[in-house]
Amino acid sequence: MSKQVIVITGASSGFGALTARALAKAGHTVYAGMRATEGRNAPAVAAAAEFAKDNSVDLRWVELDVASDASVVSGIARIIADAGRLDVIIHNAGHMSFGPAEAFTPEQFAELFDINVLSTQRVNRAALPYLRKQGKGLVVWVSSSSSRGGTPPYLSPYFAAKAAMDSLAVSYAGELTRWGIETSIIVPGAFTKGTNHFAHSGSPDDTACAAEYNEGPYKGVPEQALQGLAALEPADADAGAVAAAIVDVVGKPFGTRPFRVHIDPSEDGAEIVNGVADRVRAELFRRIGLEDLLKPAVGN
Repeated sequence: MSKQVIVITGASSGFGALTARALAKAGHTVYAGMRATEGRNAPAVAAAAEFAKDNSVDLRWVELDVASDASVVSGIARIIADAGRLDVIIHNAGHMSFGPAEAFTPEQFAELFDINVLSTQRVNRAALPYLRKQGKGLVVWVSSSSSRGGTPPYLSPYFAAKAAMDSLAVSYAGELTRWGIETSIIVPGAFTKGTNHFAHSGSPDDTACAAEYNEGPYKGVPEQALQGLAALEPADADAGAVAAAIVDVVGKPFGTRPFRVHIDPSEDGAEIVNGVADRVRAELFRRIGLEDLLKPAVGN
């Protein structure tokens, strides 16, 4: 395995923090992207520095607010100036919301899409020129089984955003292979422990509308949805398995990395549906004479 220079977004906690540490322990140079590094995430920066020192690994931090063009451009430029190159982009930043769809304002939907979807476009536009110039690289997208698996109620803004992000990842994949850039989509299931997704989820601004649902015919549905998800999750489910899967993908030889990897202890069906969709995509590429776009070009 060759040492890679990696940036991961949303690395202050959850999958991001776990993955940053696991990749650093695997021998890579890892830039943990976080916003508000001198404010709310200062403790996360200190924790990353302490981990790097205690484990003698190359884990660094970079100010990277994925909701800001300027912050993203500055953060990626700092990595290039510091490390001289960038080999792997990991799109992990995201936010969840919970409540009846009608009760969320359009502005709330837009905010969720900005964090979960548009953020990846900001990072790609800042970072991909460097990877394309190198003629080699890897883009990892942390998707969600909710994009195609069983989808319980009350998570619509998050599910819609993750489905959009997954679709964007698939589109980018075929447009990057001739530049020598691989794509791997990581698909975690509904881990209710080990991350802050559910604990920090947003709620609808239209509380009156939400109350009509929650105190009317949908009374008890929020509790049943969350308890049901938790009950499906095996007792030994470990969010660290997502980090381990990403480490495995990054460590594979160029040209052999899987297009999609599922880590779904609850088995909500996403792997079955994605399997069909990905085969249909590959077959279409063959039918229109673009089969070469399914695998990255080697030696550019």
